[in-house]
Amino acid sequence: MAKKKSETKSKKSTKITAKSKTKKTLIKKPKAEGLGDTVEAVLEATGVAKVAKWILGEDCGCEERKESLNKLFPYKKPKCLTEEEFLYLDEWFTGARNSVTNQQQKALIAISNRVFGENAKTSTCTSCFLRSVQSKLKVIHGEYIKENH
Repeated sequence: MAKKKSETKSKKSTKITAKSKTKKTLIKKPKAEGLGDTVEAVLEATGVAKVAKWILGEDCGCEERKESLNKLFPYKKPKCLTEEEFLYLDEWFTGARNSVTNQQQKALIAISNRVFGENAKTSTCTSCFLRSVQSKLKVIHGEYIKENH
C-alpha cells in the first residue's frame, strides 16, 4: 500500500522567533545616601507621598525631613584604595594565609579603618580578624580586580 504524498513529507515547524528590536531604557535611580532616601522611596512606592502632598500641599516638609535623616543616618560609602594599599592587598590575597602576624594585622586594619571610616583594633583571635577585617577588604579588592579585567 502506497503512502500518500502528504504523509511522507516531513512537517516543518513554522515557528518564528523574532527578537524585539526595541531597546528598553532603564532609568537608574541614584543609590540611597542614607535613611531619608530609603524612607522617601518607601513612601513613594506605597502612595503615601502623593496623599501627603495632596493634603499638605507641595511643600509638606518631606525634602527637609529626608535631608535630616540622611545626615543623621548616612549609609557608609567606602573610600577608594590608594595605589600602595591596592598593591599591599593584591600581594596579601594572592598568598594562602593560615595565620596573621601583629604587623600584618596593623597594616590591614589601617587600610580598613581609612577605607571604611571605622576604628577597628587588632585581635588575638585570628579567625575573628579574618572574618571581620579581611573579608571586607577582600570584597573591595575584588571590585578593583573586576574593573581591570
